[in-house]
Amino acid sequence: MTEVFIYDHVRTPRGRGKKDGALHEVPSVRLAAKTLEAIRDRNGLDTTTVDDIIMGCVDPVMDAGAVIPKAAAFEAGYSTRSPGMQISRFCASGLDAVNFGAGKIAQGADDIVIAGGVESMSRVGLGMSGGAWFMDPSVNFPAYFMPQGVSADLIATKYGFSRTDVDAYAVESQRRAGHAWEQAWFDKSVVPVKDQNGLTILDKDEHMRPGTDMQALASLNPSFQMPGEMGGFEAVGIQAHPEIERINYVHHAGNSSGIVDGAGVVLLGSKAGGESMGLKPRARIKAFANIGSDPALMLTGPVDVTEKLLKRTGMRLADIDLFELNEAFAAVVLRYMQAFDIDHDRINVNGGAIAMGHPLGATGAMILGTVLDELERRDLNTALVTLCIGAGMGTATVIERV
Repeated sequence: MTEVFIYDHVRTPRGRGKKDGALHEVPSVRLAAKTLEAIRDRNGLDTTTVDDIIMGCVDPVMDAGAVIPKAAAFEAGYSTRSPGMQISRFCASGLDAVNFGAGKIAQGADDIVIAGGVESMSRVGLGMSGGAWFMDPSVNFPAYFMPQGVSADLIATKYGFSRTDVDAYAVESQRRAGHAWEQAWFDKSVVPVKDQNGLTILDKDEHMRPGTDMQALASLNPSFQMPGEMGGFEAVGIQAHPEIERINYVHHAGNSSGIVDGAGVVLLGSKAGGESMGLKPRARIKAFANIGSDPALMLTGPVDVTEKLLKRTGMRLADIDLFELNEAFAAVVLRYMQAFDIDHDRINVNGGAIAMGHPLGATGAMILGTVLDELERRDLNTALVTLCIGAGMGTATVIERV
């Protein structure tokens, strides 16, 4: 198998996913094109050599539809020889795009692949693409379908996380993200989004509230109690997990991932592909895996896929220097740390989606880049990146510095 190297990565800032958010005026294709332009220009890429452009996009409809990476390649001025494809595995789409590209390179099919994702959640609303998981009873019942927030509260109840626990985690995420921006740790990888006149629209994650404290979060009402109790989804959760008498509703907007707009890409290649363009590898893709998990808990897939990946590679938790787990909800990360007895100083060390937001199709590629930068900053070696996924799945990737 051909070794797969990471040569570079970039991302846009994350804009608030509302009509008054800074990036609302920027269509998905333009966000994606900005990252393609940046990865090309800073690496001097000859785009005739790009074998594929793969991007995650969870809701590829309206102006995010029609194979958005190929459209973005046109807008970015890439060679017409560069093909494109979009994929979706819900929240892990951006990381799966990287893994898909890595698999193609490992098999010898490609030498240079750009992989990542994009989501404009202010323009294409969450769930706009519809689907049987949401709407078809023949799928709802075996899937124990419920809103993800109710599943997050089910996890918190089952594994004993209180409102204080999840709020304290959220406060720390905000603090870490704010500190990382203050120290300019994201500067090398975040490319400003500019308008057609070259004026900067956004150059910093817009969703953050680094001054958040426990008192502020205590004033927020649980977001998922009404759909749980009035919508009947609590009964679904208890049917799947009868050991639970009632769900303790602890999640709200302040300890859940933010709805945002953004894009990110990773430049992958074989050794020969990189050498042909004079590129120096920063890391290698060591291994990756996917798994299906408990559909009612839904968001515990990172635990299961990590166990699978470590077993397949013969690695131990002690072999991993840093962990990066998407902060879909605070309880997701708390359960992961609990399951593996991981100290908080090894995971999401620069904050996460609770503070900076979760542009669904892009997040996986973004957090892989974040942890690579942090490995380099700390002069560490190995990181594991993982995300929970709707309908009960998990994706994980191990990267290793070269």
